Amino acid sequence: MNESAILQNSALRSTEIRRQVLQVFLRANAALSQREIEDSFSDIDRVTLYRTLRTFEEKGIIHQAFDGTDVAKYALCSDHCSEHHHHDDHLHFHCTKCGKTVCIDEYAVPRPSLPGVAAVESAQLVVRGVCAGCGC
Repeated sequence: MNESAILQNSALRSTEIRRQVLQVFLRANAALSQREIEDSFSDIDRVTLYRTLRTFEEKGIIHQAFDGTDVAKYALCSDHCSEHHHHDDHLHFHCTKCGKTVCIDEYAVPRPSLPGVAAVESAQLVVRGVCAGCGC
């Protein structure tokens, strides 16, 4: 799916910045920090980028990819996510050598029933290691 179709499916107006940010995600094929996205542009307003990322997250276009670091990273959602309802409880792999984080959709994180807890809202699982690109 291209950036215009993603925006149209999410009922978002197609602006230059939104299309450009989506192009960065589509090319990256990995989770990106706001700084990494900023570095893809020669000149971008940080507030506009922050608002774009927040809108994309609210609309189910991207999700936060927790990788065990203190840096927030974002990745494209699967087609099953929708506005305010993410289905991204999957494994994230974080390479300890290059810092790349990728979503592993094939492995779902189970939502356990916990005593004394009415509802589990999310669960994250991070696997750390060395990616094939950095391996020996």
